[in-house]
Amino acid sequence: MKKLIATSALVALSATSALTTAALAACPAVTVKNNKGITGDVMHNVFGLKEFESKAGCTMSFSENPSIKALNKRITGNGALPPVEKRLPEEPMVVAPYDKIGKYGGTLTGISNATESGTSENISYRHVNLMRIGDDLNTAIPYVAKSVSVNDDSTEFTFTLRKGHKWSDGEPFTAYDIEFWFNDLVSNKKIMKKMKNTWKSGDTPMTLEVIDDLNIVFKMAAPRPMFLQELAVTAYQAFQPKHFLSQFHPDYNPKANAIAKKAGFKDGYEAINFYYGASDWKDVPSPYLKDPSLKKVKALPGQRAAVPTLESHIVVEDSKDGRKVVANPYFFVVDTQGHQLPYINEVKELYIKDNEVTTLKMVNGEIDIKHQNLNLAMAPALLDGADKGTYKVYFLSRPKYFVFAPNLTHKNPEIRALFEQTAFRKALSIAIDREEINEVLLFGQGKSVQYTGFSPTAPFLKKSWLENRIEFNLSKAKAEFKKLGLKDRDGDGFYELPSGKPLNLTFLYQPQAFPAKGAELLTQGLNDAGFKTGLREVTTDEYRNAMSANDTDFVVGKRGNVAYRLNATNFTPPFSGFFGTPNGVAWGQYLDTKGKEGIKPPAWAYKVIDLHDNKFSQYAPSTPEYARYAAQAAKILNEELPYIGLYESPQPFYVNNAVKNVPHHVLKKGVSPTEGRHAVPFGGYQYYLDR
Repeated sequence: MKKLIATSALVALSATSALTTAALAACPAVTVKNNKGITGDVMHNVFGLKEFESKAGCTMSFSENPSIKALNKRITGNGALPPVEKRLPEEPMVVAPYDKIGKYGGTLTGISNATESGTSENISYRHVNLMRIGDDLNTAIPYVAKSVSVNDDSTEFTFTLRKGHKWSDGEPFTAYDIEFWFNDLVSNKKIMKKMKNTWKSGDTPMTLEVIDDLNIVFKMAAPRPMFLQELAVTAYQAFQPKHFLSQFHPDYNPKANAIAKKAGFKDGYEAINFYYGASDWKDVPSPYLKDPSLKKVKALPGQRAAVPTLESHIVVEDSKDGRKVVANPYFFVVDTQGHQLPYINEVKELYIKDNEVTTLKMVNGEIDIKHQNLNLAMAPALLDGADKGTYKVYFLSRPKYFVFAPNLTHKNPEIRALFEQTAFRKALSIAIDREEINEVLLFGQGKSVQYTGFSPTAPFLKKSWLENRIEFNLSKAKAEFKKLGLKDRDGDGFYELPSGKPLNLTFLYQPQAFPAKGAELLTQGLNDAGFKTGLREVTTDEYRNAMSANDTDFVVGKRGNVAYRLNATNFTPPFSGFFGTPNGVAWGQYLDTKGKEGIKPPAWAYKVIDLHDNKFSQYAPSTPEYARYAAQAAKILNEELPYIGLYESPQPFYVNNAVKNVPHHVLKKGVSPTEGRHAVPFGGYQYYLDR
């Protein structure tokens, strides 16, 4: 028997749809703040159309943004728009806005470092997936999917889509777009060299069965009771537009390579990898967006300046200075009075790498909303500026936490032999003065915490694990380094390797991953401990590429989010993806190639992999079985320290007063939009501007 996740209220409309029925009564302005006694069956502020009409005693009529036709003209490749009733699914999702029914119009201004550098925040307000996390911050609810059912042993997940749902260019969105995504992109090694663990049970990939246009079954080889939660918090979108990408796919189109070459690519696979890439979801600018005249697009029938999307907004411009996204005229969500969302016409994202400039723009009220990469060092200036009354600053109590580590698979064999010793990492942990970092960088508001592989708030973690070797004891650390064969042979105050060769290290950092002042303190601490270490700031891309290429001495960055316990990469080398903080890259290479390349991981790593793949991931986090096996994995990671925990601290969140319907009740719970990847319920589509 299947467990129905979305209730029967979320069924498709019949041919006598409310889309074509004269209104019997105007639908009430139901909001989260004033729900008028009307709440959803699945989540209090989310409804199916028939469900809402029944509960509100109304027949909904639909209206559109008066600027939508002008916005549509900026989406290269889109044709003339049909009426809004023809653009919405037969059963659109109905959402109660947080405070008020919004008003259309305006441009929201955000800020990041560069394309795919600090952009997760701006992406999170428009991102969609088959599932999302509800306002209770726990329940996975249908989003792009209309409903989902699960069999008794959590090995089959049947998703039902909305009839009439369309991509941003007006083409139908069906189960075949999901099938194409998995069978022809994710499972094709010319496109995806390594399948994400999300789509596997252990080492066995899932399979898909299309029932019809609107129904598809995800089948797992072993129980995956948390699959829907994982799907709700991942950035990876389980669908891609077959009608667009298949033109470049040699398996679908014999002219794929020729079309790709005309578009400026070597062949069809290069075109697909550019648009889609190895991330399951990619937010890079199309080459067409770099061409102001867009002559290439106009010369190629059926081309698009950006991949068609199901998100609330679509990218229309991207340059070295920033990007612009405009409202998707086919977005599938409406408010409780039938207004097609999003309310905001356009989002302008500025690319600025200088934190001081970023802070100044916020203080001057030039930015509308910002939290990613803000840190406590910025807080005094932001709080002083808040006195002007143009914006508010929140401090999120559920923060990311930071970790630091030597490169476990360093390319220099002698340095690697040192770094891979657990005793070395334990000594390094007590050589770090976390209290100094806390006072200088965090104004005493941080908390020292050791690494366990899980969020520090996980209930099964022992206090002794979180406090394991976080005390600063430099003399003890030096004594332990001496036992490992490290000596200062030439009297310059720094260690040489046991062989007598110099041990010269470089601390690479980039401000998005770690504050500059923190990098300075860590580098000074390494020097004080006897390691001759230089400090070098690099760009985000340089840092990520260096980590992925195994070209670093140390790694440092943020870890943790709402569903951190669900992140399989935390438990398999290199313990993070490209956009995170990978460590032990050659171990990961060994696992990926089944021993043909790379370096074999130590026995403890295999134990952690087994605990994740075959033990705790097969139970819900609320069960004692999950807690027992997860605690075993945490204990191993806490003893081996592939990462060394540094601190956790409150994170500032900046909101301009002009931005309305921001979920302040969620902010007060201490949660940020990107804490659950891109799925925490901030509902950027229902923001509106009141200048």
